[in-house]
Amino acid sequence: MEDQDFIVFGAPDIRDAEIREVVDTLKSGWIGTGPKVSKFEQAFADFKGVSPRNTLALNSCSSALHLALVVAGVKDGDEVITTATTFCATINAIIHTGAKPVLVDIEPTTRNIDVTRIEDYITENTKAILPVHLAGVSCDMEFIVQLAKKYNLIIIEDCAHAIESEYKDQKIGTIGDFGCFSFYTTKNIVTGEGGMLIAKDEEKLDLARKLSLQGMDNDAWKRFGSEGYKHYSIHSAGYKYNMTDLNASLGIHQLSRVDELWLRRQQIHKYYLDSLKNLPVKLPSNSIENSKHGYHLFSIQINEDASKISRDDFMLKMRLEDIGTGVHYRSIADYQYYIDSLNLDPNDYAASKVYGNQTVSLPFSGSLSDVQVDRVIEATKKALKVSYS
Repeated sequence: MEDQDFIVFGAPDIRDAEIREVVDTLKSGWIGTGPKVSKFEQAFADFKGVSPRNTLALNSCSSALHLALVVAGVKDGDEVITTATTFCATINAIIHTGAKPVLVDIEPTTRNIDVTRIEDYITENTKAILPVHLAGVSCDMEFIVQLAKKYNLIIIEDCAHAIESEYKDQKIGTIGDFGCFSFYTTKNIVTGEGGMLIAKDEEKLDLARKLSLQGMDNDAWKRFGSEGYKHYSIHSAGYKYNMTDLNASLGIHQLSRVDELWLRRQQIHKYYLDSLKNLPVKLPSNSIENSKHGYHLFSIQINEDASKISRDDFMLKMRLEDIGTGVHYRSIADYQYYIDSLNLDPNDYAASKVYGNQTVSLPFSGSLSDVQVDRVIEATKKALKVSYS
């Protein structure tokens, strides 16, 4: 019935292996943080070419971002430079440390932070740069690394969209001091809710692990394991950010198919580009030179003057065809809360504003069938054609 059913914007690819693993976890009597979390951390470390001692599974990318900022020493009065086009979690993580997010406009082709403008925003209070690899397209990390070295700044990579991405043969998330990943239900690897933190400094990762467990030095598996109860110490007033074995049960098998799913999304991305190239919309960038695209989103831009339809009306027409869409993202400087709390002028972020008012993400997932992809394409053509026929 896939020719008639509603097409979910970012449906996960869940198979029998994941289901069996979850059932096995439920039957084991241990569903908290335990051996399967450790197994998932090891597998992800292998995938990224780092040590598991530098890898920490968490309950979200938001938690990873916050912990990275905390263990990096970001605090009240500091400033963290990031992009004006991102999910609010990026900004909120900075705010939760007491630091000030400093926004930089995007470069319109890649839709990532305009690295040529970052230096204009560096002050004596700047502590870190937080680049976001939007849609799986890597930022210009060479430029960012040079700036960080020049001004002695920390780099925290927001890799929520960039699990498989690479920048000039370097795996995204391993270039900066920290890499933060998401396994939310719409991401390339899915654990329902979940995240991962990579830190180059093992001591900082160890501190992050303690902080993720309320500041304790032993997780529950170590306290209540088969070797008998072990007392724990409280290192500091931490947080509840740990991943569970239920989540990791999904991630273990998702990660084992990461290349297969990446290839499928690459195929769909190319097919979308070819099929939509003659429509009055702006299509996404493939990637920056000599880098690997993570293929997380396929976002087009609807210019009302050219397309004769607004972005929101286009999304409504797609919904009437039983096709889900998304917006990734409105400019942070267009949200009243951030305008007021950060004293922002939306006009200072012109490229982000234009993109945020025009962008719409089409269904894009390794689970999409050829029939579903063709339905998306035909519905897109119909929505645009009807609007100016």
